[in-house]
Amino acid sequence: MSSDSLVPMPEEVSRRPRSERSSALSNHAPHTHIEEVAKRTSKRILQYESQMQELSIKLTEGLSNFRAMDSLMQGSLDKLKRDTQHAKHALEEHIPSIHEDFHNSLVSLEELSHTLPQIQSHVAEIQHIYDSGREKAKNLVTDLNWLNTEWHERWRIIIFTNRSPVSRWWTATMRVLFAATFITFGWITWAAIAGAYTAHRQRLVWGERLMS
Repeated sequence: MSSDSLVPMPEEVSRRPRSERSSALSNHAPHTHIEEVAKRTSKRILQYESQMQELSIKLTEGLSNFRAMDSLMQGSLDKLKRDTQHAKHALEEHIPSIHEDFHNSLVSLEELSHTLPQIQSHVAEIQHIYDSGREKAKNLVTDLNWLNTEWHERWRIIIFTNRSPVSRWWTATMRVLFAATFITFGWITWAAIAGAYTAHRQRLVWGERLMS
């Protein structure tokens, strides 16, 4: 039997007599209260179901995120383990070779610190030999140029300049000889001129005497 048949409709209740209507209303009140309670209960049940569904969705998302984070953490842990193994391998394999190379470098530096002064002294000797050889070459070129110069040009350079490639003694000797020669030549010239002048005067005197 349905609830519609049990619960009288308002129109039917109004059509009945007052005594029947009061009894019908009194019978209808509990049914209305039960329906309201059922509606509220079903509404709460629907709300609970909706909340349960939302909670289930959130739990599913949280579980998915947790699995993703767990996968990332597992990958990070695996990478960390590999890096740790590589670091351990480097410590076991490469660090001793690095220490050995460092020790060899220190030994080489110590040897170089001992041999460097000797090398510097050899370099200084080579530089001195090179400088002396270059100076000798310059002197040789100067001597060759001097030997290729004409003799009168050499005398002029020796006597009248200070850039002749001869010793000071030789320069002084040449200048003294030139001065003596010049003085002698001047004296001879002066004596010749004076003698000629004297002869000329005497000739004039003798000529006057002969004419007289």
